[in-house]
Amino acid sequence: MDELGQRVLVVAFDGWNDAGEAASAAVAHIRESSEYREVFAVDPELYFDYQYTRPQVRLDADGSRSLVWPDATLWRPLQEADGARLWLLSGYEPARAWQAFVAELIDAALREDITGIIALGSMMSDVPHTRPISVFAGSENDALRTALGLEKPTYEGPAGILTVLSTAAEAAGIPCAALWASVPHYVAGHTPSPKATLALLDRLGELTGAVVPRGELPAQSLAWEASIDAAASDDEEMTEYIHQLEQTRDTWDSPEASGDAIAQEFERYLRRGGDGHGKGPGAAGRDSDGPRRQ
Repeated sequence: MDELGQRVLVVAFDGWNDAGEAASAAVAHIRESSEYREVFAVDPELYFDYQYTRPQVRLDADGSRSLVWPDATLWRPLQEADGARLWLLSGYEPARAWQAFVAELIDAALREDITGIIALGSMMSDVPHTRPISVFAGSENDALRTALGLEKPTYEGPAGILTVLSTAAEAAGIPCAALWASVPHYVAGHTPSPKATLALLDRLGELTGAVVPRGELPAQSLAWEASIDAAASDDEEMTEYIHQLEQTRDTWDSPEASGDAIAQEFERYLRRGGDGHGKGPGAAGRDSDGPRRQ
């Protein structure tokens, strides 16, 4: 944990990095569990295409309407902590000028003396909702991999904003790791996915030593799983498909299985472009905004 230091920035972006809203919900949960203050935000005019990421109309407490523009905001924790303190970076993936966007965020992180970064993502995968959520934990940083038992990514292909940010941070001397939760592809109609959010938060706590209250997430996870059970119970084909996924997952988890099974699934996901196999019941209903690149 010392390799990440005591001032860790946790990053999540809405969009295809965020299947089931698991990653963005994890950052939102952390921010709601403690006191934070905004310390930096990008100028949305420079980076967002409003035809793609539109501003939202909201009703204020007095009933008046206001516009909320897409953003990327850095938050500083106001309370001390026994373990690492968690800074937060949340927002939308930019539509343009990625290098300038990332440069601004890295400069802000350096001003905050950030000692390590953990990027959170979630991806649609061929996994069952009835088993623990798989979380791929990887890093390009040799010291982090050795100290924390992380995987070395071997993917080659189009990159997403999390990879661009992590690459720039490593170049600036800030070690980075990434956590990706696997969300069952057939549950697109059951978002958000609190079970995946909880899995990301638990793994984040293991890597950083930070204590993040779980709040209502365990109960919400059980309710989410039960709602999918109920939906599948009326569909014999879906029930059989889930059973096949369970058998595959149980094979991964068996003592005879190799330790890099989750890493192999992650690489397969990236190589097929993040859109899923298109196999199995309900495949056509997957979240079309799920992650398409690392």
